[in-house]
Amino acid sequence: MKLLQNKRIQTIGAISIVLPILVLVYIFLIPIADFFVFGIGNFTPQTHLAQAIHFFIYDTIKILILLFIISTLMGIVNAYFPVERLRIFLTTKKMYGLQYVFASLFGAITPFCSCSSIPLFIGFVKGGIPLGVTFSYLITSPLVNEVAVAMFLGFFGIKATVIYAGSGILLGIIGGTILNTFKLEKHLTPWVQDIQKQAGNENQVWEQDHTPFVDRLPYIIRDGWTIVQKVIVYILIGIALGAAMHGYVPQDFFTTFLAADSWYAVPLAVILAVPMYANAAGIVPVIQVFVAKGVPLGTALAFMMAVVGLSLPEATLLKKVMTFKLLGIFFGTVTISIILLGYIFNIFL
Repeated sequence: MKLLQNKRIQTIGAISIVLPILVLVYIFLIPIADFFVFGIGNFTPQTHLAQAIHFFIYDTIKILILLFIISTLMGIVNAYFPVERLRIFLTTKKMYGLQYVFASLFGAITPFCSCSSIPLFIGFVKGGIPLGVTFSYLITSPLVNEVAVAMFLGFFGIKATVIYAGSGILLGIIGGTILNTFKLEKHLTPWVQDIQKQAGNENQVWEQDHTPFVDRLPYIIRDGWTIVQKVIVYILIGIALGAAMHGYVPQDFFTTFLAADSWYAVPLAVILAVPMYANAAGIVPVIQVFVAKGVPLGTALAFMMAVVGLSLPEATLLKKVMTFKLLGIFFGTVTISIILLGYIFNIFL
């Protein structure tokens, strides 16, 4: 009994130290990245190399912290919230598509880029939430957030903002609904399927033994850290690709090809955007430059949506949780949807 109490005290003590440190690091990420790049590294600001390295350090730390915290929080939710009942409810009750609406709206209010939203996607999948509903979140989350909406309103006015935000949410709803019809759960990687099974078995044992929260917590934290370890290589590769594109590809490279008023401009914008990586708020000022240089707004919006929703770094991370077939279906559905939206934008804007 005394040994168990000591273990509980150690767990609480470790959390009380580690959690505030993670929160502080997340809050001061930009100064920390500045310190490493411009202080220790002594790189000249505004150079391509400095921008790429700064981007890599900032996003790597941010995503690793988010992945650990969100995985741990989802572990706590899975341990106490009847996720299995929610899964059964979502798969058996007639909700007339409202589940996809709620998932897309939740994605719109979470201020995550594509790579940052993946930890929550893993948590949803781990909890047994239907894959189509999870896809609705994954599609909308990087496309729309409150910061990007505010910036878009200032740059392009209310009409363009409403169309941008509404189409992003609509894309998540339609994309999740379409993908759900394919019954794609079998195309999740064995690693994710094992996580789902282990989470279910672990929760059953805890419920049968009436295990208190403080005794569950070390296992939940361990599982969160295990997820970080399993995907860290994919995170580093994905962010390195994004950092290289972010630091070295000039804006004029894109405007040269996209300013032409031709039928292929929209699909070309989507293709050129895939290797890029940025969040919606970061890409909005770039879109303003594009439009000022003659790129049609619909083509520019298609480029923006492809940057934040179809990035190569995102694909690298998702490869850990999806097979190539599922990854192809997901990206193909979103790509076609963005191209169609681009044409619609050019007609009405």
